[in-house]
Amino acid sequence: MAISAEEIFETLGMVHAQHLDIRTVTLGIDLHPCAGPDVRQVARQAYERIMRLAGNLVKVAGEVEADYGIPIVNKRVAVTPVAWFAAACRTEDYHPIALELDRAARELGIDFIGGWTATVEKDLNTSSRTLIRCIPRALAETQRLCSSVNIGTTRAGINMDAVALMGQVIKEAAELTADSGGSACARLVVFCNAVQDNPFMAGAFCGIGEGDCSLSVGISGPGTVRAAIQTLGRSCDLLQVADEVKRVSFKITRAGELIGRECARRLNVPFNIVDLSLAPTPAPGDSVGDIIEAIGLDRVGGPGTTAALALLNDAVKRGGAMATNHAGGMSGAFIPVTEDATMARRAAEGSLVIEKLEAMTSVCSVGLDMIVIPGDTTPETISGIIADEAAIGMVNKKTTAVRVIPAPGKRAGDTVSFGGLLGAGPVMAVNPHSCAVMIRRGGRIPAPLQGLSN
Repeated sequence: MAISAEEIFETLGMVHAQHLDIRTVTLGIDLHPCAGPDVRQVARQAYERIMRLAGNLVKVAGEVEADYGIPIVNKRVAVTPVAWFAAACRTEDYHPIALELDRAARELGIDFIGGWTATVEKDLNTSSRTLIRCIPRALAETQRLCSSVNIGTTRAGINMDAVALMGQVIKEAAELTADSGGSACARLVVFCNAVQDNPFMAGAFCGIGEGDCSLSVGISGPGTVRAAIQTLGRSCDLLQVADEVKRVSFKITRAGELIGRECARRLNVPFNIVDLSLAPTPAPGDSVGDIIEAIGLDRVGGPGTTAALALLNDAVKRGGAMATNHAGGMSGAFIPVTEDATMARRAAEGSLVIEKLEAMTSVCSVGLDMIVIPGDTTPETISGIIADEAAIGMVNKKTTAVRVIPAPGKRAGDTVSFGGLLGAGPVMAVNPHSCAVMIRRGGRIPAPLQGLSN
């Protein structure tokens, strides 16, 4: 992959002036070799394998960052879904595994470790049910462990029994961490059509089709894209806007793959994928909301928002796909609320509401992300939000997700701060009308006809 001097100087300009960074390098580790009947032995073996394979991750990422001058914000590990490799354990409590995974993350100095995961799109087997019931305690008693549950696919439909259970789990996790605004829920995401090579948390895990160990990279660059659009002025048409986003996304992706490949080479592991997603942070100038407004909207959430986001998401994918043969993950634009200062501000002003965010998820990378809701929201209402978002993913053959935080003791209009990359934002109002009867019916929402694609 030849990189010209001109590209290098332009990229360095993006780093210094426009907040360009590599959002994450994520090492995927297969933990199937750790399986066995004794949960404590499995936990120890998982810890030892992670320490051995990821022992140099932070060191190498730091060296590459210094050598190339491009910041690498997060260093992460994603492991095989615990519900898969812990299935042989003769126990109804996987908690020892959670503690050892978190210990490994802490001692390695990585930011997060993902893989406290179950895939239950058709039914809940014994291991998946055990893991899901452990989620609230596992997240409440750890600092870096992340959890995800896939409750639906286009091919299988939506498992409404699992949806109902996840509403209860999210509520319990929030209550166990009430002193920090329900922060455990910021490390828990519920998917439809989850991808198995996603390097972004909280939903990263090492899928069944992955190798023993490989490195993936997640790029960023909202500030760079916004700056490029602003240089065009307001007289250019939307095709020119899309072309400029494609051009910049191409360059960002080239930089991301260069950094990812170099990290993989120094770690002596295979390079896996580049996730092309634009991932915002709470820092000023690092906002996807700013990009949408730069396209020509007065406020994110107003008329035209979904169309502008569709343009942005598609242009990012087009430009990135031209730059690499290793595109993967979710790839597009993320629209979290608390992690994006402009999105949080527009939500506080009332121009951005949950229903509009749901509409936007039909054309962007993931879904309802980092949304704080009132603490008295019922588990059934949370399940209804999950079901709605999963339906969008199922019907449209795309990944969607829900990461909501019912903040204990908080009402609509209050503000909750989680710190760091998780940011801060308003408590958003939830439609008060009940869906409890539907949620309690259980069963499955059948797969749509378009799922029969063979």
